[in-house]
Amino acid sequence: MLYTPDTIAAVATAPGRGGVGVIRISGRGLDAFIAGLIGRELKPRFAHFARFKATDGSVIDEGIALYFPGPNSFTGEDVLELQGHGGPVVLKMLLARCIELGARHAEPGEFTKRAFLNSKLDLAQAEAVADLIDAQSEAAARSALKSLDGAFSREVHALVDQLINLRMLVEATLDFPEEDIDFLEAADARGKLHGLQAQLQTVLGTATQGKLLREGAHIVLIGQPNVGKSSLMNALAGEEVAIVTDIAGTTRDTVRELIQLDGVPVHIIDTAGLRDTDDVVEKIGIERTWQAVEKADLALLLLDSREGVTAHDQAILAKLPAKLPVLRVFNKIDLTGEAVGIATDDEIHVSAKAALGIAELRQKLLARVGWQGTDDGIFIARERHLDAIRRAQANLDTADAAYYQIELFAEELRLAQNALNEITGTFTSDDLLGVIFSRFCIGK
Repeated sequence: MLYTPDTIAAVATAPGRGGVGVIRISGRGLDAFIAGLIGRELKPRFAHFARFKATDGSVIDEGIALYFPGPNSFTGEDVLELQGHGGPVVLKMLLARCIELGARHAEPGEFTKRAFLNSKLDLAQAEAVADLIDAQSEAAARSALKSLDGAFSREVHALVDQLINLRMLVEATLDFPEEDIDFLEAADARGKLHGLQAQLQTVLGTATQGKLLREGAHIVLIGQPNVGKSSLMNALAGEEVAIVTDIAGTTRDTVRELIQLDGVPVHIIDTAGLRDTDDVVEKIGIERTWQAVEKADLALLLLDSREGVTAHDQAILAKLPAKLPVLRVFNKIDLTGEAVGIATDDEIHVSAKAALGIAELRQKLLARVGWQGTDDGIFIARERHLDAIRRAQANLDTADAAYYQIELFAEELRLAQNALNEITGTFTSDDLLGVIFSRFCIGK
C-alpha cells in the first residue's frame, strides 16, 4: 500500500547559490502538476527540456523535467523532478508554484521515509542514504554505499533466516514434550545455536567498525599547562589550529578539530591545562576540560618527558573516569635526546614540536579506538544497530543457558529475532521511525 495520499514537494539541493537547483515532487498522480508546470505530457524516465510556468503562463525558470511513474521511482510513488537554475529566489518561486498546485512542504527525510514504507528500501538502507550524505571521509562514504546496496541487510536477513529455522525446530517439540530434548539433539539444535552466536559476534565486530567510520572517535588532550597539548594538536591536524606560546594557560577553552586517520574521522579536542588557578576564565576552561573528558572515547595524557609522571599527573589520572582508556604521551623528547618509541601499549614518546613519533602516534590512536586497519567489507552502522545486535546476543546466551527449558528457549529465540528485525524495520515502532527520519535533510 502507498504511504499517504498527500503530494509533497521540496528543494532537493543544498541551500545557497549553485549552477543547478532541483525541486522534487512525490505523490499519487502528478498529471495536474505536469500540466500546470510544463503544459505538456512527459515521457517516463526521459529528460525533457521545459519551461516551468507560473499561474498566468509566464516563465519562472527553464531546465530539465524528469518524470518517474510509481512504483518505479525512489519513493514508490509518482515522482517529478525539476532541474533548473540554482538561485535561491528562483527555487523559492518554483516551490511556491508547486504548493499552489496542491502539494505541501515535505518534512525532513519524508521522501526516504516513503521509500521505506513503500518497500523500496528497508530501514538500514534508508538510514544509509543519510549516512552517505553526511559521510566525513571516503572510507565512510564507501561503507555507507555498501549499506545502501543492502550489504548490512543481507547479513541481518541471513541471521534471521537461521533463527527462523531454529525456532521451527523448537516450536515443533512443544507439541511432543515427551520427546523434546531427543528431537532437538538429533537436529543439532544447540550446535545451530552456537553457530548463530559466532556469526552474530562477527556481524557485531563489522558493525562496530562501521559505527566508528560513521561517527568517528573523540580523543581529548589533557595534562598540565605547557606540556605541549596545543603543539600536539597542530601536529596531528597538520596545520596551526591552536595557539602555541610559552605562557602557561594560553589555551583557556576547548579547541576542536576533525582530522582523518586512514579514513577514520577523529575529533581531537585540545583543552585547558589542568592546574589550580584563581583566573575566572581559566577556571571555566578547566571545567569544560572535564566535561570533554566525560564524553571522550580516549584520553591522551601529555607529560613532559624531562619530568616524567609527577604527583600532579597522578592526581589527574586519579580523577579520570574508570572506564576511559588513557594513553600517556611523553612529549619533548627533542629536549632529552630520547629515541622515538612505544614503550608499552599505554605510552608513547614523541616530540610534537619536531614532529618526531607523530606517524607512530597516529597508528597507535587508531588501534586504541578499535580500528582494525581496513574498510574492506565494512558497512556503515549506527548505535541503535549495535544495541539491537547486543540484545540479540543476550537473548541467545539466555537461550543457551535455558536449553533444557523448552518454553524459555523458544521465547528467547523469538526475542532475538525481534531485536534483529528492528535493524531492517521488519519489526519497529512508529516512534522510532519518527526519530530516525526527522534527522534527515529536507528534500531527502
